[in-house]
Amino acid sequence: MVPLSKRLFAELFGTFWLVFGGCGSAVVAAAFPNVGIGLLGVSLAFGLTLLTMAYSIGHISGCHLNPAVTIGLWAGKRFPARDIAPYIGVQVVGAVLACVVLLLVASGRPEFVLSTDGLAANGYGRLSPGGYNLVSGVIAELILTFGFVMVILGATDTRSPSGFAPLAIGLALTLVHLISIPITNTSVNPARSTGPALLMGGLALSQLWLFWLAPALGALAAGVSYRVLAGTPPAPAVTGEALP
Repeated sequence: MVPLSKRLFAELFGTFWLVFGGCGSAVVAAAFPNVGIGLLGVSLAFGLTLLTMAYSIGHISGCHLNPAVTIGLWAGKRFPARDIAPYIGVQVVGAVLACVVLLLVASGRPEFVLSTDGLAANGYGRLSPGGYNLVSGVIAELILTFGFVMVILGATDTRSPSGFAPLAIGLALTLVHLISIPITNTSVNPARSTGPALLMGGLALSQLWLFWLAPALGALAAGVSYRVLAGTPPAPAVTGEALP
């Protein structure tokens, strides 16, 4: 069993990597004149950051990097309740630190203005890239988080082919972004949403509740659903601790 302190550091660094790489691609690379990477590039950036971390720290912390994933794994009896709060705490810290560094980098361009250029914040209505309303945002975040966590639970099940879980999970996150960037700028991760919202404030911060509530509910539903579908016994916890 890996000590909690090491798992927490892995989660902090992994979430930093996810948010800096994913949001950074949207803030910096996607907006670069003439050669912007666009929706496909940003989607791949999020998927690749998760894939690389899954191979790097999956054996240390389970590579959650997402409060919704932590909640879903607990609901699926893959993760102990006592570690939920510490995991979520360091995930949020990692996301905020990533956004602070990203803001420092983006501010190196004289034309950058935080209030207008933003930090890839999530939102609906005025903050939705496609102008989608609250109902669309709730539905998208619920369903896509549900599907994403189902992929994680299935891919990391000991009955699944070994060694391929990071590929499936990284590609799933890419798919999620391809679908929902126009709707909410894609959250499915409350920590990823919290970093930009805290630094931007205003409307982004006032809409943050959605990107905690919907992913959490979707993840809970996925955890329970997978337990029903997969039957017993449940697969071992991703942190190496078998749960009843």
